Amino acid sequence: MIRKPKAIPLPNPLFTLLCLVFLSLTPIQAADLLLLKRYTPDKDVTGWLMSEKLDGVRAHWTGSELVSRQGNPFAAPAWFTEGLPPFELDGELWTQRGDFARIQSITSRDDPHEGWRELGYYIFEVPHAPGGLMARLDRLRVWLRDHPVKHLHIIEQIPVRDPGHLNAALERVESMAGEGLVVRDPDTPYTTGRGDAALKVVSFETMEGTVAGYKEGKGKYTGMTGALEVELADGQRLFIGSGLSDAERNDPPPIGALITFKYRGLTSNGLPRFASFLRIRKLP
Repeated sequence: MIRKPKAIPLPNPLFTLLCLVFLSLTPIQAADLLLLKRYTPDKDVTGWLMSEKLDGVRAHWTGSELVSRQGNPFAAPAWFTEGLPPFELDGELWTQRGDFARIQSITSRDDPHEGWRELGYYIFEVPHAPGGLMARLDRLRVWLRDHPVKHLHIIEQIPVRDPGHLNAALERVESMAGEGLVVRDPDTPYTTGRGDAALKVVSFETMEGTVAGYKEGKGKYTGMTGALEVELADGQRLFIGSGLSDAERNDPPPIGALITFKYRGLTSNGLPRFASFLRIRKLP
């Protein structure tokens, strides 16, 4: 007698759907990376290493995958990642100063594309490597001698001679529309989170807010956006017109977009003073 094979029960369609929904809602684990505290002039950083703070998109190479600071994988082309080393890297995807919107546009797409050829991967850290900062970066430098990658760069680190040297470097970077500097204690082993051994040096502070409306332009800006109405985290609102290019006034960030702006101090009501638009952080 020929035995019929047992039928394999198919999974319940509803159960399968619920599993897919659960997986889609499972949060991606953000990487535990180095974060920066704000530098204050009373801090002596003579002998520390300074570098330009690039206004790009943060990228963490895990040794096998390129992910964002939040742990989301980038849709980078295979040619971009296949030459990267088999150890961790931390840096910025970057093109040039003042180009954040285009960098974000390139890196935020869900499919690999040729726009990535415009990007470089600029490294400021080799996570979990032993030794001080230069020893950790040397691990990558030595590896690149035998495995050159055209778009992989190590950000230059310059010893700070004195406060005047630091201030002059900051003025130079900001005069070229750069974001600022980073200073780091060269002898501190690799650490994550915010500590006193890695500081950002800027002449202004930054804040984020959501675009809630627009003020119509006047004079040469007639028919364009004069200012963005921005809602802050505490619910207060202010208008920000400074920093917008003519292109951004013609095509302003949409309602609901999260933007970053710079400012100098707060008013008695807690509103940012001399606010100036920097970039879109996230579209609605």
